Amino acid sequence: MKVAPFELPLDEIRASLQPLRRPLSVAVLRARNPFNVGAIIRVAHSFLVREILLVGDERWYERGAMGMDRYENIVALPTEADLIAHVRATGRPLVVFEKDAARVDLWHAELPGDCVMLFGSETAGVSDELLRAADLIVGIPMYGINHSFPVTVAAGIAMAEWTRRFYAG
Repeated sequence: MKVAPFELPLDEIRASLQPLRRPLSVAVLRARNPFNVGAIIRVAHSFLVREILLVGDERWYERGAMGMDRYENIVALPTEADLIAHVRATGRPLVVFEKDAARVDLWHAELPGDCVMLFGSETAGVSDELLRAADLIVGIPMYGINHSFPVTVAAGIAMAEWTRRFYAG
């Protein structure tokens, strides 16, 4: 995959990345999650997702994104209802990652090729409203005594598995 050199103007770099983007969107609940939001933006850039949906109005830690936010399609959505409306308007399924409410684990989930993956905050998880709106609720298997993955790690695992299934080889 050829990526434009950094010497180009920002709009040219963004334009050169656009045709390489994957049909995957990532949504992140911003509540009490400022560093993780920035880090997820950085990870999402590595997978060239279609867009990153930031839900809520809390600030996020820009240094965590390591500048990758400049190259991404970031959509700010003030509320969870706005997220649901945005997803429904695109006609794509909403895949929620929430271990306690999971109906299937990631290794056995039938992930859609074109979808929106939602990751909650580490403190509040995902609301009942979003769980009801989900087309699929997925958990990531864990093998130790730890209670959960950090949300940034969970997002990276999910994006890597989705990419492995649809773009490996």
